[in-house]
Amino acid sequence: MIKKVIAAVVLVSLLTVAIVQAMDKKTEAPQPATEASAQEGLSIGAAAPDFQLKTLTGDTVKLSDLRGKKVLLNFWATWCPPCKAEMPDMEQFSKQLGDDIIILAVNIDPQLDVKGFVDKNKITFPILLDTDDKVNEAYQILSIPTTYFINSKGIIQNKYTGAMKLDIMKKYTDQLK
Repeated sequence: MIKKVIAAVVLVSLLTVAIVQAMDKKTEAPQPATEASAQEGLSIGAAAPDFQLKTLTGDTVKLSDLRGKKVLLNFWATWCPPCKAEMPDMEQFSKQLGDDIIILAVNIDPQLDVKGFVDKNKITFPILLDTDDKVNEAYQILSIPTTYFINSKGIIQNKYTGAMKLDIMKKYTDQLK
């Protein structure tokens, strides 16, 4: 008799565990993405998602604080050959800019020696560290380098994927309003 009771308790316990696990695996149907959330930060004409990041020097840069200025927002990594190839042109371009245009380079691999890379390449424009990968996600960066050209009202006016040459930087920033 005791053996039957123990077997019944074990059977009920196993059945309960199986039911609980099956219920946990049930997931809600994914909510369809709205047009704004699916394309936020990606499409030309969209408002550039705001962010706040620290620079290599410890200063804080908030994109919305730059309203009134035109922004070349570049996403890059130290290990990326096309990123390395465009850095000298970006540095040269940064020295030619007036007060109404700023380059912000968002590094997506801050765990590596970003400062060493910047020092070696004599980069003087602001390098922002995306330590939590939140800005990279907000802009839905799929490949690097990717550069957004943001007008003085905070609207994405152009996007360029791949290594840019100086003439491309000039062309797209000249088109910014």
